[in-house]
Amino acid sequence: MTDIEEAKKAVSEFLKKTLSVKDVKVIKVSHAGEGWETEAEVYEESSFIKALGLPTRVQDRNIYVVRLNGALAVDCYGLKGLAAQEEK
Repeated sequence: MTDIEEAKKAVSEFLKKTLSVKDVKVIKVSHAGEGWETEAEVYEESSFIKALGLPTRVQDRNIYVVRLNGALAVDCYGLKGLAAQEEK
């Protein structure tokens, strides 16, 4: 079984690579069966301002939910609000 620090590192590396961001702050880690359920805070370019084509350094704060299996492979991930809606 892996420990919390390994799970945090796996989530951070996955989100940095997938979202092309510099910083990821893992704010929650808990056991979920044989794996882990985590939440991570990520600052990304504002999608609204980007869609308008305006130059800016405004960033949106997003919380991502990432679920890992026992081998620390990502089973699923998504924005916190959207992931909760899909499960209902």
